[in-house]
Order: sequence, then structure tokens, then C-alpha cells
Amino acid sequence: MSELITISPIDGQELLRRPHATAADLERITLAARRAQRDWAQQPLSARVALLEKAIDQVVARTETFAISITEQMGRPISQSPGELRGFAERGRYMLSIAEEALAPLGLPVRDNLHRSIEREPVGVVLTIAPWNYPLLTAVNSIVPALAAGNAVILKHSDQTPLCAEQMVQAFADAGLPAGLFQYVHATHDTIRALIQSPAVDYVAFTGSVRGGAAVEEAATGRFIGRGLELGGNDPAYVREDADLDQAVETLVDGAFFNSGQSCCGIQRIYVHQSHYRTFVDRAVALAEQYRLGNPLDPNINLGPVVRLKAAEEIRATLTRSIGMGARDCVDPGRFPMALPGSTYLAPSILTQVSHEMPVMNEECFGPVVGIMPVASDEQAVALMNDCRYGLTAAIFTRDMDAARHLGQQLETGTVFMNRCDYLDPALAWTGVKHTGHGISLSIYGYHMLTRVKSYHLRAL
Repeated sequence: MSELITISPIDGQELLRRPHATAADLERITLAARRAQRDWAQQPLSARVALLEKAIDQVVARTETFAISITEQMGRPISQSPGELRGFAERGRYMLSIAEEALAPLGLPVRDNLHRSIEREPVGVVLTIAPWNYPLLTAVNSIVPALAAGNAVILKHSDQTPLCAEQMVQAFADAGLPAGLFQYVHATHDTIRALIQSPAVDYVAFTGSVRGGAAVEEAATGRFIGRGLELGGNDPAYVREDADLDQAVETLVDGAFFNSGQSCCGIQRIYVHQSHYRTFVDRAVALAEQYRLGNPLDPNINLGPVVRLKAAEEIRATLTRSIGMGARDCVDPGRFPMALPGSTYLAPSILTQVSHEMPVMNEECFGPVVGIMPVASDEQAVALMNDCRYGLTAAIFTRDMDAARHLGQQLETGTVFMNRCDYLDPALAWTGVKHTGHGISLSIYGYHMLTRVKSYHLRAL
């Protein structure tokens, strides 16, 4: 029997191992999900919502356990991991608060004794495939609304964060969720591919790499099931001539380096009006050099390791290639003695003298790396921001909201920010364009992805 092995990025030691699911395991899990879903969908929406509110309370009550688990598995500083629990609660509770509105039937006027309406029904069984970088925040986007809408959920978490799946399912069970309704599975890529190809799954919510999204698309070919794919990103920001420079520096440095740069909507490209370029770079470097890199279990640390050694080497390769093409790293590596070759610990890097031929400006790096370029105009900034195969978010720093809206209409992106970045508002649709994928999570539109419509055309005699 094959098994997953989780290596902690903190010290390179084995943290845990778990057996992968067998074909018999999958049959048991999917049959239980089907049975539970049929009964769950018949429960009043108010009852489902009330139980899910208790489930969220159970997760929040275990904040310390979850936080330590997240830090040990993927390396985020323990000073920051509890914030993910707050975000989980915020998103989950908001989605429950709009469930009635999002799932309400659409009634049409009676005409010639014809009673017409459009109603929403659950799709059935939702497979959520969640990544390691935000193991709770990415998962909650589909899990809570899927369950509220009357679906069952099977959670496949990253092999780097299997404990998060186990702990989440246990918390929901302790809240009284029916057996079989929300389950986890530890499985190989081949096993998940077979599960998607089977009739057992009715919708796939995937967050991960472009390659992983392509694998989901291929597995689902011919099944005609719904898919939500949040894939890669190389998100840009533009600091206009009228920006509040102090606010822009503070916000964008955090947007680039929080979670060691391992955020789907983290900032990787910054375009600064040429009148502020030198000042912006100097202030950004000064702020980055104040970061404290070290063991993430130390509460005084605010920059931990990246998730695994392979990822660290890929980030170093991106830096080496970009510097070899003429980029300059402005951050003094001597300030970060933990950032040793062959380790998972990386110093923050701010690259200048960059161009779009360099990998840092045209590929997803997923590390504490950002490139900064000067621009002469709004038009040049927009052209450069759009010169990327990804499109998740884009940020504009300006005092002029009309200008931000005007520029936002020209940007090829799923979300436009003004004077902020790297944030999900659960009231807004979370979506992307180009190689960032397709589908929607959060907001009332997220519910629409997790339900199917049924029309009623009833003639009264």
C-alpha cells in the first residue's frame, strides 16, 4: 500500500505519514457521501445553516491546534497562522449569511394560468482539492457553501497538509454533521483522476497549479460536470504618481512577502511611476530588511521557510536566471543568516533592472521575490500589467477613484484593488482569467457554481 509522507519545512524531518486510499476505500467514501447527501438535501436550509454555524464555531474553538498544525506542516510563522482561522470564520459565516438569498427561487409572473419558477438544487457530491499554502482559507471557499446548498463534500488536501483535512472533518463531525456528509481522502494523483472520471463526483473545486488544473480538465473530459479552477498567478501592482507612497510601500511589501510569498494573489510585479521609483525602491528595501527570518514556531519570527526544499530550489533558480539576465537584488543577504543554500529558508528579494523577458516578471515564482519597474504613464503601466498569461488580481495605488475604475476596466484580471492587495472579500466573486483558470467561488455567484437550476412550468386547470 502506498502512503503519503509529510516533511516539515522547519527542520526537514518527517512529520507524519498516512496510507493512501484504496479502491475499496473510495467506494465506501462515495457510497456514504451519496446516502448522506440525499437526506441532507431534504433538510430545511435554516437547519443546514444552523448546523454549519456550529461547525465553524468548532473550528474556531481549536484555533491553537490548527495554527500549530499549519505552521508545522507548511512553515508559516506561528505569529500569523491564527489569522487563517479568523479568515476561515469570516468567509464561512458570510457565505451562510447569504445562503437564503443566493439559493432563493426565481418566481415569474403567473400568465394564462401558467405558474413558472426557477429553483436551485444541489449538484450532489463536490470534490474539493485544496492546496497547502492556505489550507483552511482555500478549502472554506467551496466546502461551506457546498454543504449549505445541500451537497456532500469529499476533501482531498495536499500531501503537505493532510492534518488540516483530518482536523476540519473532525470539527464538523463534532458539531453534529451527519456521518458521510463531509469526508476527507488521502489519495494519489492517479486515484483522484479515477475518482473524477467516475460517476461518484458531480463537481470539482480545485485550487493549485496550472498543470494540476489541466489534469483536472483532462480527467473530467466527457463527463460534463462543473469545475472551478483557481490556478497560477503573477499579480501586478501599479503605484501612480498621485499615490500615498508610505501606504503603498507598506502594503505592497507585505503583499509580496507575507506567507513567504506563497499566496495565490501575492504581489510579484510592481510598476512605479518614474517620479517615485527610486524613493519607492529605497523604502521597500529598508522595510524588507527589517523582516525576521527563522524558525516559524518562534513567535518573534515573521518570515518562515518555504514549503519544501524543491520549492526553495525552484525559487533560487528563478532568481539566478533573472539576475543572470541583468536583474539586481537590492536586499542585503547578510541580514538573513538563516538563508543558506540547500535549505528551505530564503531571504526576501527585491529585484530592480528587470524586464519582461525575465522569469520573475512572466512566471509564477511563489516565493519571497518581487520585481520593480519604473513606468512613465498609466498606458505603459496597463500594458505591462496585462503582459502576462495569468489574471487573478491587480492593484492600483492612487488617490483618484475614477482613475482606478478607468484603469481597472482595461486590466485583464478577476479582481481590481485600489490601495490594497492580497485579500479576498467574501462578498465579491473570486475568479480569474487566462491561465489563472475559470469558475467562481465566494459571493452569491459561488453558490451558483455549486447548484443546478430546475425550471417549473405548471399549468393550472
